Amino acid sequence: MIRTRFAPSPTGFLHIGGARTALFSWAFARHHGGRFILRIEDTDVARSTPEAVRAILDGMDWLGLTHDEGPFYQMRRMDRYKAVIGQMLASGHAYYCYSTSEELDRMREEQRDRKEKPRYDGRWRPEPGKTLPTPPAGAHPAVRFRNPADGVVAWNDLVKGPIEIANAELDDLIIARQDGTPTYNFCVVVDDWDMRITHVIRGDDHVNNTPRQINIFKALGAEVPQFAHLSMILGDDGAKLSKRHGAVSVMQYHEDGYLPEAVLNYLARLGWAHGDDEVFSMEQFCYWFDLDHITPSAAQFNTEKLNWLNAHYIKQADNVRLAALVRLRLEARGVAVTEAPSLEAIVGLYKERIVNLNELADAAAVFFVDPAPDAELLARHLLPEAQPALADFAAGLREVAWEAPAINALIKHCIGARGLKMPKLAMPLRILLTGQAQTPSVDAVIAIFPRELALKRLSAPFRHPVAPPP
Repeated sequence: MIRTRFAPSPTGFLHIGGARTALFSWAFARHHGGRFILRIEDTDVARSTPEAVRAILDGMDWLGLTHDEGPFYQMRRMDRYKAVIGQMLASGHAYYCYSTSEELDRMREEQRDRKEKPRYDGRWRPEPGKTLPTPPAGAHPAVRFRNPADGVVAWNDLVKGPIEIANAELDDLIIARQDGTPTYNFCVVVDDWDMRITHVIRGDDHVNNTPRQINIFKALGAEVPQFAHLSMILGDDGAKLSKRHGAVSVMQYHEDGYLPEAVLNYLARLGWAHGDDEVFSMEQFCYWFDLDHITPSAAQFNTEKLNWLNAHYIKQADNVRLAALVRLRLEARGVAVTEAPSLEAIVGLYKERIVNLNELADAAAVFFVDPAPDAELLARHLLPEAQPALADFAAGLREVAWEAPAINALIKHCIGARGLKMPKLAMPLRILLTGQAQTPSVDAVIAIFPRELALKRLSAPFRHPVAPPP
């Protein structure tokens, strides 16, 4: 059975790069009917925080990337790591190293002076016929993995193709620090071994870790998983992705009014393609997804494309669902959403015109909060010749059938009777009702309001006449 995992470190939020890795790992398992495991790699005690763990779990939940097993926490597996280290010491695949930090710094400095690659020189590595130094009294040693001295580490990366590293390029990795805590590369191997991970899908910043991990797998007699290293994501300008490009918390996209299906659809196209298909469900994505069509070159983040997708999914979304999402945003702003006007009708009218849920909430808010039209806007559009037509319209509005076609007919009757063009009446109506000069068809907007609320807002300029522009 295919078994994949997503193993974030809780030293920060779940960002776009991590979310794409999670998506591809999840989709690969779903495509093959396998299992997707969530593991929290929290051994960096100084930097890992409960808030970061919560942010990761919230981000995964919002995206709908459900795990089949876990979440597992490395800090709860310390006994297992120590047991494996003991086995490796007993088998000769690991050894104690008493070198101090000062000695290691001097060692590297001398190597740099000789124009050599800085690396551990193996002074505590046991070898046949070699006499080791006497361990310092009371010293607490680190534990190092005894890396093979010759040969190569080779694997066929499922994205990048064949990769080969000479063992001579790798020094003996510390797998347990002097205080006894195990290190990242060692814990990852034990976890993947115990969790029977068959495919490791991760960012290409881990390529340099892979040969060390493969050697540890082999030393443990464990089956080595297959590796697929995803290329990095660049910003719109081709530079490394940063906060200004979108390398922010996945939950920031939630706050900014994106739908999760839009974010997932967009992430799926960052470095993977199925012909020219741009818009697809996650069910379709999982059916199509394979590792053969992941490009080894860097993907480029495009905010405009993400916005286009989000607008598409909002247009397609059910009005009941959109109304519930917009209601939460309005309530967070302190806007009381009443039964009338209908929030579902509002989002249905405006969803064709906006890009995100926050814009939809902006549009909806004016139906529940009396607008305060800009004085300059009123002066520019509420002209003296429009006021008689406004009065006619307000009078007719008391009796007209409360539906857009009938309201539209009333508008046309009023402008015809006063010899005006449509904008002379439509613009003041928009501004008085919503405080905005740009809205959908004004008759449709009016029809959403309860009759008495519409009349109340239209009466405002007659209580407080607006002076004509100079």
